[in-house]
Amino acid sequence: MPQLDHPVTVIIPWRPAPSRVPAFDFVVDWYARHLPEFRIQTIDTDDDVFVLAACRNRGIAAHDPDEVVVVCDADTLPEPEPLRAAVIAARTSGLVHLPYTEYHWLGREGDAQLRAGVPAAECDYELVIGACSGVYVTTPRTWASHGGQDERFRGWGFEDAAWFLAHNALLGAEPVRHEGNVYALHHAAEVRAGARYDANAALMERYRAAEGDREAMAQLVAGSGALSSS
Repeated sequence: MPQLDHPVTVIIPWRPAPSRVPAFDFVVDWYARHLPEFRIQTIDTDDDVFVLAACRNRGIAAHDPDEVVVVCDADTLPEPEPLRAAVIAARTSGLVHLPYTEYHWLGREGDAQLRAGVPAAECDYELVIGACSGVYVTTPRTWASHGGQDERFRGWGFEDAAWFLAHNALLGAEPVRHEGNVYALHHAAEVRAGARYDANAALMERYRAAEGDREAMAQLVAGSGALSSS
């Protein structure tokens, strides 16, 4: 098992909501029990709605350019070995690392099993194909090199999928995956409808149109108002 010789910060974007508190508490406890060398830091912005991309960008940018940090959703559990391996590799790769090859959404039944003491790998789950969110491992320098995440995605939806396309186009490679699982806990689903969601969907279409085109993607990312894409 890879070992770390220094503490690592885990940035959790977090704005309390009643249905999400049990998952958040479980994630914090998970790190304390399974990953004691990782220290938790929550982050939010003063936006009127929760802007996940902005939270991630702000949390990462607050650290030294070459310090490896972890960004973890408030409902997602990583496995220790792939997370530690990702931290070690992200120091020098120039790419963002994802410490999983499978994303397990536990749902109500799997979540209940986990809380009853069933090992995470043995809980019922739905496999989320193409997942590219949940847990990121990066340095601020690497995150800024492709613009971070687009803060025009407000509320819920699409910021991670758009980021994945930007990473691929601007850095010339997909994020590096490490063999293992992450586990998404159950909570009430967010409403993915309305004018704000429609605006997010329209912006995502612009990312799809720029897929694989470095120049077009750089122009799109430059208009995000987030981080420098130079």
